[in-house]
Amino acid sequence: MTGLPVLYSFRRCPYAIRARLALSGSGQKVELREILLRDKPAEFLAVSPSATVPCLADGPAVLDESLDIMLWALARNDPAGWLDMPDAGHALIADADGPFKMALDRTKYATRYPDEDPEVNRARAHEFLHRLDGRLGGNPWLFGAKPALADFAILPFVRQFAFIDKARFDAEDWPGLHRWLAAFLGSDLFAKVMAKYPVWHNGDAPITFPVPAISLSGL
Repeated sequence: MTGLPVLYSFRRCPYAIRARLALSGSGQKVELREILLRDKPAEFLAVSPSATVPCLADGPAVLDESLDIMLWALARNDPAGWLDMPDAGHALIADADGPFKMALDRTKYATRYPDEDPEVNRARAHEFLHRLDGRLGGNPWLFGAKPALADFAILPFVRQFAFIDKARFDAEDWPGLHRWLAAFLGSDLFAKVMAKYPVWHNGDAPITFPVPAISLSGL
């Protein structure tokens, strides 16, 4: 046991990605437990009320929502000032987590929603992405020259949507959005939070995350 908070994660899950981004950006160390969603360990199910990732256990306290984990980490240390964000950023996150994510799922996993038209949902997702592109303009981040919480709360889901059909996504006239996503995908921070770890089993040697310390200069 490390005595650190425990993060149950799944590498490709966008919710887990954004939690790891905030943990990395804050430098808050946790014990990382990578799980398989198709074979959830009993220890995880005993902790997570929703049985979904990410889930952070800090002693008796359990955070079962990715945005709560982001805020928890950044409240402890926010060296790049991600929390210095206007109210419009929180509204964008709410729209990303609500209507955009709903449209994303119904585009990416169309067979799960036989009564939904994936092209109608793609168009709904495009409305949100067009708004993001307009907000970015010529800026590198949503609110100007430096990143904020909204950037890293939303980017994992934009990435997920883009790779449904990357060629089609790339063909859209969204210069700011394309630049924003490309910078994120090419950053040291993204590379480090997407590092592969072995699936955790009870009794395995603990893995500390983030390690080594993340340098924010790679953003």
